[in-house]
Amino acid sequence: MRHTLPIAPQFYVTAPQTCPYLEGRMERKLFTSLQGNHAEQLNNSLSKQGFRRSQNVLYRPSCAECSACFSARIRVGDFAPSRSQNRTIRRNSSLVREAMSPWATEEQYALFRAYLDSRHADGGMADMDIFEFAAMIEETPVRSRVVEYTSRKGDDITLRAVCLTDVLDDGLSMVYSFYDPEMAGRSLGTYVILDHIRIARDAGIPYVYLGYWVPGSAKMTYKANFAAVEIYSDGEWKDLGDPKQYSPDLDRTACEPVAEQVARISLPDTRPVRPESPRGPKPAAQQPGSRKAMRPRSGRGGQASNW
Repeated sequence: MRHTLPIAPQFYVTAPQTCPYLEGRMERKLFTSLQGNHAEQLNNSLSKQGFRRSQNVLYRPSCAECSACFSARIRVGDFAPSRSQNRTIRRNSSLVREAMSPWATEEQYALFRAYLDSRHADGGMADMDIFEFAAMIEETPVRSRVVEYTSRKGDDITLRAVCLTDVLDDGLSMVYSFYDPEMAGRSLGTYVILDHIRIARDAGIPYVYLGYWVPGSAKMTYKANFAAVEIYSDGEWKDLGDPKQYSPDLDRTACEPVAEQVARISLPDTRPVRPESPRGPKPAAQQPGSRKAMRPRSGRGGQASNW
């Protein structure tokens, strides 16, 4: 009898560098490669444990003297929009959503550059060129979609917002989104999240993963404005509650040693399940253990429903 061992990826730690969220802090990340036949299973498993995907890498904060970053997700079944969020939905009701395979386009890159130059000119992605942008969108070993939002007036179609989204076994993970900075009054960033909640609800998917929420970081404040948010802390998901109870100063404690962090990571079981015999399933006790060239914009079709 042959046995297949669980995935055993190698984990590494980045060198410390300036934290992009909290002044005077240094960040460090625990990461592993995402590749091979079981990449999807690994992404599903580690996403539930606070990891995020960037191209073919999964990472999680592992700062030596700080633990202020929390992975955040929304419980779709418990979410109800606020009055302000309902207004945002109405203001953007004319936008057309289209989900497609992860291909980068020149139109997307133009919008991405306008977004960065307006809102994150001094950020770590500010120098990203067109080829690096294509890699960010297209280098994915898992099930991903690019979700575009356009405004339409006659034959005039204008791209307004884009979100690179991973489809997990329990949720939609919003990897990266950007939008037209000239439409700041429309709260497009909030709208894209609200629309992903709607997509998840229609598909019966329980969670929308938002990335990291960092108390004390103005860049991350908006994530606490959504109802039914929970954060990954001390090895489990907990209701966020009142965000004011969290402080970057209170969280200025050292993480546990890296070896202990890795030891606590639960890896997916990839043992194949033996097919049922013609006589029916066996009793439970006998069951086996359970970069490409940029392409120009092509014609647009209707809204994609196949996620």
